[in-house]
Amino acid sequence: MIGKLLRENNIVAVILTVVRIYLGWAWMTAGWGKITGGFDASGFLKGAVANPVTGPDGSAVYSGWVTFLDSFAVPNAGLFSTLVAWGELLVGLGLILGCLTTAAAFFALVMNFSFMLSGTVSHNPTDIIMGVFIAAAGYNAGKYGLDRYVLPYLRKVMNKDKHEASHTIST
Repeated sequence: MIGKLLRENNIVAVILTVVRIYLGWAWMTAGWGKITGGFDASGFLKGAVANPVTGPDGSAVYSGWVTFLDSFAVPNAGLFSTLVAWGELLVGLGLILGCLTTAAAFFALVMNFSFMLSGTVSHNPTDIIMGVFIAAAGYNAGKYGLDRYVLPYLRKVMNKDKHEASHTIST
């Protein structure tokens, strides 16, 4: 019932448009600030490893995440700095423009959860709630955006490729 409402209702589409533009603006400005400000994630990554989220017994709650950060993210901090900055900007643009909205919401959720697993709470929980609604709504969240044009075009291209592939196989 909720899924149908999120995916098909025009009033919900308008509300989601406002929510995605608001959330997109936050992502876009954060990413732009990092790109133009010379963002370096190494301090954040090292801090997340040195001060992991701990449980009542003092042990790391997300030890696998800490291991990933320590063994892969910290040595590749330059790559992660670039991925975070450009990822935030592109997610923001996708949400604002309503272009590949579901994918943008998915990657926003990935980043929000990554930040939370690393010990940062900030506004991530509210961003996650908005992102879940946008992702669950699918096409309806980008209905009043570029998805109205982009998704039918992509479907057409994908169907054409499938048809050509099946024709090639059968001949």
